[in-house]
Amino acid sequence: MRAMAGGCFCGAKRYVAQVESVDAYLCHCRMCQRITGNVSIAFTSIRKADVRWEGTPDYLASSPIARRGFCATCGTSLTFEFPDSEWIDLTVASFDDPSSFVPRHHYAAESMHEAWIDTSTLPRKRSEDNENVVKRWMEACGKLPD
Repeated sequence: MRAMAGGCFCGAKRYVAQVESVDAYLCHCRMCQRITGNVSIAFTSIRKADVRWEGTPDYLASSPIARRGFCATCGTSLTFEFPDSEWIDLTVASFDDPSSFVPRHHYAAESMHEAWIDTSTLPRKRSEDNENVVKRWMEACGKLPD
């Protein structure tokens, strides 16, 4: 097990999770799609007892059986959980370094948008190659974001 930190965009909700496995999954259910405004969301499952919060998440009862943790200040999706379970799913992208996690399966495949699964053949554009964006960042704060 290793300690991995994460949190929301604005920093108001932070956590340290004792991560036992790098296994993750993509959820394609319509609730996840609608709550994130995306075609899927990546999660990893951690025992609730292995997550320490600095700034308790805000919660939405997203269905009669589950709730989702988020930051009400910046809107970052942080968790999915069944209140009666000892497990919590943390969003992979909310970890400070999400690169360790490996997708192992798709969940709620009935709602998958197949065109978004394998995008490896699409052209790739780097942020720093967009002159308009670079100019805006440099004028605003003199540097590009991390």
